Order: sequence, then C-alpha cells, then structure tokens
Amino acid sequence: MKKIFHIIVAAVFFTACQDVLDKKPLDIISDAVVWNDPVLIEAYIAQQYEFTPILVQDAMECIRWWRLSAVSAAPDFNTAMYMSDKLGGQLATSVLAEGKAGFCPSGAEAYKISGLQIGGAPPLEYWELPYKTIRNLNEFIERVPNSPMDPAIAKLRIAEARFLRAFNYFAMVRRYGGVPLVTKVAKLDDPYEILYPKRDSEKAIYDFIISEMDDIAEVLSETVDYGRPTKEAVLAMKSRVALYAGSIAQFGTVQLDGLLGFPSGEAHSYYRKAYDAANEIIKGGKHYLYDVNPDKVQNFKDLFIVKRNPEMIFVKQHEWTDFYNGGNGWSWNFLQSPQPGGVWGIGNGLAPYLETVEAFEYVDGRSGKLDRQAIQQGEWYLDDIFGEKDPRFYASVWMQDTPWKISPTGKVEFHFGLLEDGKIIDDPNGSSKDGKVRARGYQNYQNTGFGVMKLIDESRPASADQGQDGQDYPVFRYGEILLNFAEAAFELGETGEAFRAVNEIRKRAGIFELNSITREQIRHEREVELAFEGHRYWDLRRWRIAEDVLTRHYSGLKYILDYESVKNNYDDDPSTPTTTPKYRLVVVEKIDGEPGIHFPAHNYYFPINLSRTAANPNLIENPGYQ
Repeated sequence: MKKIFHIIVAAVFFTACQDVLDKKPLDIISDAVVWNDPVLIEAYIAQQYEFTPILVQDAMECIRWWRLSAVSAAPDFNTAMYMSDKLGGQLATSVLAEGKAGFCPSGAEAYKISGLQIGGAPPLEYWELPYKTIRNLNEFIERVPNSPMDPAIAKLRIAEARFLRAFNYFAMVRRYGGVPLVTKVAKLDDPYEILYPKRDSEKAIYDFIISEMDDIAEVLSETVDYGRPTKEAVLAMKSRVALYAGSIAQFGTVQLDGLLGFPSGEAHSYYRKAYDAANEIIKGGKHYLYDVNPDKVQNFKDLFIVKRNPEMIFVKQHEWTDFYNGGNGWSWNFLQSPQPGGVWGIGNGLAPYLETVEAFEYVDGRSGKLDRQAIQQGEWYLDDIFGEKDPRFYASVWMQDTPWKISPTGKVEFHFGLLEDGKIIDDPNGSSKDGKVRARGYQNYQNTGFGVMKLIDESRPASADQGQDGQDYPVFRYGEILLNFAEAAFELGETGEAFRAVNEIRKRAGIFELNSITREQIRHEREVELAFEGHRYWDLRRWRIAEDVLTRHYSGLKYILDYESVKNNYDDDPSTPTTTPKYRLVVVEKIDGEPGIHFPAHNYYFPINLSRTAANPNLIENPGYQ
C-alpha cells in the first residue's frame, strides 16, 4: 500500500502555515510536556474522539449560519464539538430523505444548500477538519512508541488511533471517492509531491481502511473500556466498509481512469469480507439483539436508552450533565421532543415525512402504504389507520395523541384546525364556540405531523437547554451487523442465511416473519430498523438508486380535530379524557415546496471544491463539477 506523507498547508488542507508549527493539542501545554506525560497522552487521544464529530450521524451542521466547514480550519476544536455532537447531529438524518427538520435545514432545503453543485461548501462536507484530526492521530502513532507510557497500554492506544484515523477516512471516501492518503506527519521542507499530494483512488482508500482493521483487530481484543473500540467494533467497521465497497463495485461505474469506482468483478470479494467480519461477531456471541421486555414497543425504545446493553458494540458516550459546565451532555431530547420546549421554544427537530411513516409495515406483514384518497374522507380514530403497525414505528416516531408529559393534556397535541358544526376553524388563534379547546394544538409547530421518538428518554423531564441529554449514541450495534450480514450473504448467493438474519430482526421487532427474501426486502428492513440513525442517505448512494428515490417531493399529514368527538372531555379535568378523539386528515403534498429534490448522477460524489483544486493543482475535481 503506497503511503503519502502528511503535511498541513494551505495548498491541501487550508490551514495557515503557522498551524503546522502549532503543535499544542491541549491548547496551552507544550509538546515536550505532552509526550512525556502518560496522563496527558491519554488526554490527547481522548480529544481525538471529540474531534471526530462524524461519530454521531455525520454531524457537521445544524443551523446554516453555524457551518462547521467554514470554521474547521480554526485551531479551536471546541467549535467542532459544539457544532456537531452537542447540537444533536441532525443534518445527516434530515438530508437523508427521512424527515423535514423544524429547527435545522432539512429535506429539499437541506439538499439545495448541501453544496452538491459546482463550488459550494456542503453542510455534510468533511475535508479540513478530518485532515487536522488525522494529523493529530498520525503524530500520536509516531510519538507514543517512544513515550514513557506503559508499552501494553501504548499498543492499545495506537490501535485506537488507527481506528479513528480509518473512521475519518471512511467519512471522506464515501463523500469524495479517492482522497490523498496521509499516514505520516511531514515537514515543511518535504518535496513538492508530498506538500501537494495527488488523490489516491477510491479503491485504495477502502483497501487501506480494511487493511487497518485487519491489523488492529486482535490488538483491540484486549480492550475492556466501554466506549473505546474493541475487536468487535473493528469487525463492525470492516463489515460496514467492505459492504460499501461491494455495493459500489456492483452498482457503480469506474471514472477518472480508476480514481473513482471499483472493477465490477471485485464486488464478490468485498461482499465476502463484509460477510466474514459480520459472521465473526455473530459467532463470537459477545453481542446479540436486545430482547428483554415482552412489550415490543418498550423493548425497542429501551434498546437506545439502557446503557451498556449487549446490542451496543461501539457508542459515543454521553452523560446527563451540562455540556456548558464541563459535563458530557448532548442535545437529542432537547431538539427532538415536541415543540415548544427548551429555552428557544424549539422542538420537533427531525419531523419524519409521511413516506417514512409509510415504510413501517403492520404487524401482520401488510404494507404500511396508505390509501391517501381514502384517509382524507370523513373523520377517523387514529388507531383505525395507525393501529397495529410495526412496534418499531411507535418506538421510533411520535405523532398526534402520543403520550407526552410536558403537554397539559398528557399527550402530543398539534392538530391544526378544529371541525365544529361541519365547519373547519383554521384560525390559529381560534377555538371552539364554548372556548374549551383551541383550533391549534399546544405543540403548535406541526411540520409534517410526526416527530422522532427513537433515542428519546421519556423517563426524564424535557431538557431546559441544549447540551444536557445523556443517552449514548450507537455508532455500531448488533442490529446493523445482522443486516450487513444479510445483505452480503444475499449478494453472495447465500439466500438462506440472509433470510434467517432478517427474520431474527423481525422476530425481535414483533412483526410477521418473511417466507422468502429479496434484495428489496433486505433494503426495506434497513430503512425501518435503522431509521434516524444516519444510514439511509448513504445506503441510497452506495446502491446507486438515489437518482430515483431522492428525485421527488415529500408529504406530511395534518390533523383537524373533530370537536364533537371530544367535547365531553373538557367538562371536568382535560388531562383525563373520557372519549377518544377523531380527526379529519389532510395529506400535505409537496411539504418542502418547490422545486423538491433532484439528485443527478454526478452527486454520488461530492465536489472537491474549486478553492481546493485552485490551491493544489494535483487535486483533480470530480466529474460534473468542472
């Protein structure tokens, strides 16, 4: 494997020359002190987890004017921490075609500002920051062997650094294809070809990551610290990366004389690597599906709330402590709970589209696709339409009438309109004739009509501000491993094994088990099981079906409360209703407005960016952006 020395200069990574000389990873402590103190060396590697924000859903931007790509060249990495993990990691989900965010750019808007055009700086862009982090990791890998750190611990920490370096490269290669592969800290007086490196091929980057995982797997079998990569985390990484490589080899095309893409004949070998890595985790028995509570809805909720459960292979740890006061909280509850909540009255941060809701089947295996014309006729109890859905739906999505503590009535109320005496009152400030119920629900920002329940800890009060939530974020979990295994097995012709793996997932979910298996069923299971965990957008890209799936408009649902069905509820205590409400439902088409999303073929690779190619003539731009 060819190795290219690493240098941080404006021509490649857009940091000032003085940054090259600024080797103060702990801000105010000199190199000589850091590399001679085991405690500070431990702190140094711990920082690199924070400087890798893509551990949490590729989190790179929330509000468009807080764009991490614009500040990632700054030496203050705290900006990266705040901008990504601590603000909830929303954009990756909202641009995935899963939801229309209420607080951050989303859906069609997020796609339009995502920079997938000539020039531009996509919110999901990841170039300057990872090269800075990779530089830190390269220096760590070089320095630690000669440090006073205990050799056994040093061996583990170097393997961790290689894991994080590979994780950063994976985030880059799935955006840009081939990028310069940098594995050494270089000097300012190094040759031109090192200071201005060419892009290595997409295949070379994928092969490098897989090779690194092979090298460090057994080393990290000795790791016992929760939240650090273990052998199983390394195998999970290898499984995911090899699956991507296999998909791109099978469905993609070779471009730029091999800089992008893989020879199609290599798909089988990558699928085999993905299969073997996943199978080793499965056979090892250390991790397995979380299946404790017979209540399937609560069980799936608890999977993401119960810390250190056996399904979690590698997580980004958080605590219920205030980030702004030295704690390790983040902001998922704060941003995903129904609006209004928190200091800014925000919430419903990743409102799922109606299409995402329809992806969840019913427990008997019926399609979740709604008859949209029929449901807009007359009034309905919501259970008539959404009852008996896949339990993962209720554990992943909240909607009108979902129980919720912060609401005065103990449930989500964001109906938008009131039906009384056959007339619809749609004035947001209106109410029923007797004044007992408003025309607009308490959680008054309806958005798509749905919100994200997954990862929300309902047992805790709503956070008063951001950075105070403490649930861990799953980077790798066993459910994904089974789905990786199923997909690789199917593409290798091992349909029986694929069938059994998918049914293991469905059995845990409490839904009808399949009688046969197809590629589409495996992909559908990934969409549902891994919803809102940052996979969907990248899956569509690696399967090369984003042109079809993402070129479209999306929909939402509006609830108009039938006051006649609930007026008796308000005679006494409104928090203890005596009757179930009915609603007139309205499908809101084109909820993102015009022009919707258009995904052309060249968007399968992000632009390298005009500013970078101008600074380094050896950086070839990707097709479609010249």
